[in-house]
Amino acid sequence: MSLWGVCSLALLSQAPVKAPAAAPAVPPARAVPASLAVPAHPAAAPAAQPLRENGWSALTPEQRAALIADRAESPLSERLLGMSEKFLNTPYVLSPLGEGQGVDPDPTFRLDAVDCLTFVEETLALGMAHGEPEVPALLERIRYASTPSYEDRNHLMEAQWLPNNIKKGLLVDVTRKYAKQDTVTVTKTLTAHTWQSKSSMALQLPRERQPVGTFTLDMIPLEKVLEHARGVASGTILVVMREDLPLKATRITHLGFVVQKKKRTYLRHASKGGYNRVVDEDLETFLARNARYDKWRVTGVSLFEARRPPPTVASQPAPARGSADVGAP
Repeated sequence: MSLWGVCSLALLSQAPVKAPAAAPAVPPARAVPASLAVPAHPAAAPAAQPLRENGWSALTPEQRAALIADRAESPLSERLLGMSEKFLNTPYVLSPLGEGQGVDPDPTFRLDAVDCLTFVEETLALGMAHGEPEVPALLERIRYASTPSYEDRNHLMEAQWLPNNIKKGLLVDVTRKYAKQDTVTVTKTLTAHTWQSKSSMALQLPRERQPVGTFTLDMIPLEKVLEHARGVASGTILVVMREDLPLKATRITHLGFVVQKKKRTYLRHASKGGYNRVVDEDLETFLARNARYDKWRVTGVSLFEARRPPPTVASQPAPARGSADVGAP
């Protein structure tokens, strides 16, 4: 199973699935579907039948709302573990979320299908929320730089998703905190040449919205990850990095949550291929598989801690581009 097949398409080219020519009216872009059994929009990619139901499917809308509001002030790491656990066994579907209209008419929110990125995004929004009404605004804040439009979506991890959410105070890079002297600095460079590749053009971004430049990240080399894994707190976001190739618009091709249990470290992630669902996979097994990829070499991982947004932000629209808010653990 190639990691590129696992989730990189969801990170690099979340180009929308073409909708039927005569699609019914779409739901409001910010609406949270009441039903978890079917996609909120007929154009959404159908979810594969899960081996077992996920933890959301048996809940009524009232039960789901109560669960999101329950113990809302608990440490965010605990909230993320609880919300992400409800996604276990959720089928993997590539790019299951969109704007509910326009270029990508897939639903803005759903709990019956995820890819590796939307699994993390929805878990973050659910975990940060004090109640279900806050979830749509939080999800918008995480998924978009400013406005909830396809062109303003955080498509690229190094150039958009990570720096924008760090700037908003929703993420903190904790790679060096855990790896200390084993941390190395790496870069991802985007040029006009990058945007001429087939995979980059699949994003359908106008030229003025195509990021260019060099973006810097801390990384734990692949061979050093297990030396530090047991010290990483549960709920930490782990992203997988590959070597920088000029025609690839990202070098981050997967992500999930670290989970410590039974004296072992696991990665809770939406995995395609052998699993095709959200699973808790032993991190040592996951890394060993990654080490065998030779066509696009995996080089290491980075770690990020989620932070709560300021209390007044959760129910507000995303901030204007360039603004930043300070989050709290």
